[in-house]
Amino acid sequence: MATASETPVLDTIAAMTLDSVERCHMDDRTLILARLAALVAMDAPAISYLAHMSPAIKADFTVEQLQDLLVAIAPVVGTARVMSAAGHITEAFGVTLALAESEAEAMAQAEADSRKAS
Repeated sequence: MATASETPVLDTIAAMTLDSVERCHMDDRTLILARLAALVAMDAPAISYLAHMSPAIKADFTVEQLQDLLVAIAPVVGTARVMSAAGHITEAFGVTLALAESEAEAMAQAEADSRKAS
């Protein structure tokens, strides 16, 4: 029997993602591009892109490369989905940056508190 969790949906999605990554033989950049293209095709909400922003940043994707992805798939998925995706990606990227900034501020504050205690 499965262990009870306070976040069963997120835990399930995380487990599915991990299993997928372990079974996939694509390099990180290709995997991210494939997943982002699939999200665009599905007209996924911004929160769906959020899980892919940090890996995209770690894989050194630039804004221009993400724009190139949207340009490449526009004839297949359509302009409405591409424009929707551009907004969702921008929103998810903004949240990712805000979280990173908040984390950096918390680390700086902890370091400052540690120095004061010394």
